[in-house]
Amino acid sequence: MDRRSFLKTLPLFCFSLAGSKLLVSCQSSPSSGLESLQFGILSTEDEANQKPLWEPFLAAMSQALGITVTPFYTDQYSNLIEAMRFEQIQIAWYGGKAYVEAAQVAGAEAFALTLARDGSKGYYAHLIVRKDSPFIDQAKSLGGDRYVLENATQLTFAFNDPNSTSGFLVPSYYIFAKNNLNPQKAFKKLLFAGNHEAAALAVANGSVDIATNNSEALVRLAKSYPDAYQAIETIWTSVLIPGDPIAYHRNLPQPLKQKIQQFFYTYDDEAVLNPLDWSGFEAATDEDWNPVRELNIGKQMLDIEANENINPADKNKMLEELQQKLDALS
Repeated sequence: MDRRSFLKTLPLFCFSLAGSKLLVSCQSSPSSGLESLQFGILSTEDEANQKPLWEPFLAAMSQALGITVTPFYTDQYSNLIEAMRFEQIQIAWYGGKAYVEAAQVAGAEAFALTLARDGSKGYYAHLIVRKDSPFIDQAKSLGGDRYVLENATQLTFAFNDPNSTSGFLVPSYYIFAKNNLNPQKAFKKLLFAGNHEAAALAVANGSVDIATNNSEALVRLAKSYPDAYQAIETIWTSVLIPGDPIAYHRNLPQPLKQKIQQFFYTYDDEAVLNPLDWSGFEAATDEDWNPVRELNIGKQMLDIEANENINPADKNKMLEELQQKLDALS
């Protein structure tokens, strides 16, 4: 099937991706004389809970590289992107969607794919609700995605972060875009919780009816907030999402890049990796996240096709350029 023809069948959905930006100042280039590395970490849960999980891993990395590796915690993907753009961090753990943007504007270069504890190369997006929700039986019998589509006006809904792959892009595409529903207009109330943990807790404490989440974050929630975890249930599961990328800044010296790669490709300490819900890492390249790029380009094409303020000639030109990008990715 022609890609453009397929994309034309999908509905327009527009979202504001404006997020708070981290104000950072330029540092010297990491191309030489590095005495330390700053590792960007998205705090998908409370930072106090993250530190004991990450410190052993960063210590092992420091020892292997002979360079001190310090954490840079933030609760927003946009901050990770901006920090790498201004070289305040030199390496980071991204989500797929955030990485695609970081590769475009911040010099990020993926080199490793995270492997789940069971060895799988991906994870799943979910919709979650409270177990005692009055509509849970109906939602499960109808299908969580279908229930949301048919009852959106009666529901409060929370996405994770607008730069999140599992908490925004995947459910937006598979649930809303493919069914011609704009969530900004459809729900009784729509909000962005900020991260996976916050979205899950919002459901657990009854602040929202339904929220996005993912399989890895729910495993962590079971450890950090067992009562909240016991209070929620999954009503929809996505297709497999490629595992998260680990990326460094492309300006790093090649010998240092090779040492970093060697560490990630061979590191297998279960006592350190299991608390992070990983079993290890696999070599990867930037192209492994092209499926995410295809989704983003598809969204742009849909927005342009539905925009009545663009004259036909300009619209055709813009669509042709985007189609060429899609073809190049394939």
